[in-house]
Amino acid sequence: MRHWNHSIPLKPNHPTLTSRFKARTPSCPQGFRSNAALESLTKAHEQNTQNIVLYNYPSFSGAFSALFAHIFHQQLNLPCLILPFSSVEPFKVDDLCVDGVKNCYFLDFLGPKGFAAELATRTSCQVIGFDHRKTTLSNLHLYDNCDTNLSLQVNLEKNSSSAAYDYFSAKLSETKGNNEPARLLNTEDHERVETVLKYLADGDLRLWSLPNIKEFNIGLSNWRSKLNCITNPHMFEQLTKISVTDLVAHGSRYMANQQSLATKFLEKVFMVKLGRGLYGECLGVRIDGNPNLSDIIGKELSMKSEAAGLRSIGAVVYMQGRNLKMCLRSRDSCTDTSVIAKVYGGGGSPSSSSFIIRMDEYNQWISGN
Repeated sequence: MRHWNHSIPLKPNHPTLTSRFKARTPSCPQGFRSNAALESLTKAHEQNTQNIVLYNYPSFSGAFSALFAHIFHQQLNLPCLILPFSSVEPFKVDDLCVDGVKNCYFLDFLGPKGFAAELATRTSCQVIGFDHRKTTLSNLHLYDNCDTNLSLQVNLEKNSSSAAYDYFSAKLSETKGNNEPARLLNTEDHERVETVLKYLADGDLRLWSLPNIKEFNIGLSNWRSKLNCITNPHMFEQLTKISVTDLVAHGSRYMANQQSLATKFLEKVFMVKLGRGLYGECLGVRIDGNPNLSDIIGKELSMKSEAAGLRSIGAVVYMQGRNLKMCLRSRDSCTDTSVIAKVYGGGGSPSSSSFIIRMDEYNQWISGN
């Protein structure tokens, strides 16, 4: 099992930051480095808050990790500031250099390259990070010579939310020191949340092995807009109530509705001369206003096209703004749709590619229908 844990003790003469934190006006008022977030950091300084938790937004693994951090600090009655961290408008290291902070957690990410290390170097707080991505693991050598209180846990076989759950559960038991192990979750929520964690890990680690995992992820996607604990103060309570059964049921209904709509479009197919016939012919269909159906329709269309004696490619066309977009899909491992897409300025993988096509050129491809 690949598990990387890096902890370096802080030197006794390590300098601490003594300057008072000052709020800054964000360059983008709608960003996550917002006035509300910066004001929260100012209050953290004024109230001598010793724990700051940053979670990857909009990641479900990040949000659930934040949930476990929230429960841990709540049970021990420890003041804690939890904030979403978005790469769209990221915090700066200066924002987090708050006097009195003892622990800063990075959940499901380590921030921009070198961010966590710089924060640990410039402050006297312990920086604890969790991640499960290969890209993060490949950058860990950057932290080898850090003279800081830096503890990073990167495990390719355990996703961040599961690692954070185990970490805060163990830390709670250790802190309470009771004969019976302390539990983050009550009896009512325990089994339900742990089942959700298994499904999150199955997707995060690209295993796709659990039953109805596709339906689960479709159902879960509707929750993504609720993962900002600043704008949604009920986020933690809502996360504990998420049920795999409910999400799978929602995902199944969605897939059934999509399939029904796709079937109607597939009744209106026409012939497409790829590259004016230079790349053969296949079946195509227009789905204006329904770009989310391009994959399911394209793959079914590729099989229909092959059955009709044409190339095993499905051409799905729709308006994207003022442009006409063509998506090529194939289920044939010997067919490379990207060869065509690249000629017309697009790209993708062999089985899935796309490009913008001029209307006059498109008319040449479907002439004769």
